[in-house]
Amino acid sequence: MILNLLKKTARCAVIEIDDGGNYFTKEAYAVWINHEKKFLTDKAITYLSDLKPQTAYDVIIESGDKTVKEELHFVTEYEGVTMNVRDFGAFGDGVHDDSTFIQAAIMACPKDGRVLIPSGKYSIGSVFLKSNLNLEIAKGAELVSLRDRKLHPHFPGELQTYDEKDEYYLGTWEGNPRPMFAGIVTGIESENVCIYGEGVLNGNATKEDWWKNPKKMNTAYRPRSIFLKDCKNVSILGITVKDSPCWTIHPYTCENMGIYAVTILNPEDSPNTDGINPEFCKNVTICGVHFSLGDDCIAVKSGKIFLGKKYKRPSEQITVSRCFMENGHGAVTLGSEIAGGVKGLIVKDCIFTNTDRGLRIKTRRGRGEDSVLEDIVFENIYMEDVKTPFTVNSFYFCDPDGKTSYVQTREALPVDERTPGIGSLTFKNITAVDCHVAAMYCDGLPERKIEEITLDSIRVSFKKDGCEKGIPIMSEGVTECSRMGFFIRNVKTLRVKDVSVEGCEGKEFILDGIDSFGD
Repeated sequence: MILNLLKKTARCAVIEIDDGGNYFTKEAYAVWINHEKKFLTDKAITYLSDLKPQTAYDVIIESGDKTVKEELHFVTEYEGVTMNVRDFGAFGDGVHDDSTFIQAAIMACPKDGRVLIPSGKYSIGSVFLKSNLNLEIAKGAELVSLRDRKLHPHFPGELQTYDEKDEYYLGTWEGNPRPMFAGIVTGIESENVCIYGEGVLNGNATKEDWWKNPKKMNTAYRPRSIFLKDCKNVSILGITVKDSPCWTIHPYTCENMGIYAVTILNPEDSPNTDGINPEFCKNVTICGVHFSLGDDCIAVKSGKIFLGKKYKRPSEQITVSRCFMENGHGAVTLGSEIAGGVKGLIVKDCIFTNTDRGLRIKTRRGRGEDSVLEDIVFENIYMEDVKTPFTVNSFYFCDPDGKTSYVQTREALPVDERTPGIGSLTFKNITAVDCHVAAMYCDGLPERKIEEITLDSIRVSFKKDGCEKGIPIMSEGVTECSRMGFFIRNVKTLRVKDVSVEGCEGKEFILDGIDSFGD
């Protein structure tokens, strides 16, 4: 067993217990802090709270029979003053609007200070972050979003500069600049920010308000629970975010982000309540997060055609590890708004349970020549009751022109500036049990085939009883199926090593348009 320190602040820390498990450790461990037994944990990524600034800590992780014992030593960070929002007038009674009082504490907080939201229920519209801020949502504290749209600021989608030579994009909706409500917690060009604690950010959405007619713009498009634009060095640690009006955590054109030991809870039938959607982002770590929601758990994006061409910026260097994804449409999705491309995505040591799909790639003609997916790696993953573990769809039809012949034809078209591409996809050490629809459904473009797919040490088995039929990908000409094996079409190089399928109806592999088979 190996014990690692992943993050530390003045008041909390995040540790990793690596005993060969994934999101969960192989056994429960006692956590001792400075010679006092604090709690038991069965999570590989464990959040340590109630620490004091500039204090030395000895952390010991011990198994039940004391045969395994690891120690870790660290000193917490410096902290200056604490700005308790109650001292600024916040009621914390769930009745009064506390937005102004919390915002006052944030704006008054000096560098290296802490804004403390203590136990209580705080009704808010939107609050805005600033640079060099530590914001603690303490245990027993709940920030509850007000449902009255008049109490939420609007962000216009596009603003013209004074010299009319350029535009500034602020509001965004599904990859395009559109008016939206500000996030419940919003950061614009904020740097060196840490949001942490054991409290709750409650989007307070229901089917009577934010989730009613979800695709229709009502004043502006729905807010995210946390929206970050042009931010750097932001950490989110420990908190729970629930009942989000729309996407839950949306970093947009951000760099150097870490999201650790967070819990995201939205109802299974809530619309577009994705968990974490990094868009045009670089260097993002998502670690030890529990997702249970109504859409994709993680969706990596880089804009639709207009912004993809404007920014020419991929989402890149993203690591997802030791996460638990359940009840979503896709555990990890790329797209479909990926006109800027995705480069360098690693997903490892995770559990996917009861999601429609495991890996889900959604692209299509028209996303553009900058929409290239490269160096995508999935390894050491356990899936259970996932309908289709692997899907790659180059004909995704959810756009106004999505069902046109240009998008949907399986005939090879000329390669031009509208043609997207998929580079290398690697799947290694993956077990998927109780699947329903297909082991893999991969449909590449005939004119620009997927460069390379590697399947190494893959075990797929289908549910014996009650296996559901379904359509594995959203494109024209794909019919409902059940217990299909690996359907793979239009790939330059396919590498298969130690792959097994149990319980499929028909051939284990259905291959078409494969140029070569690698070693």
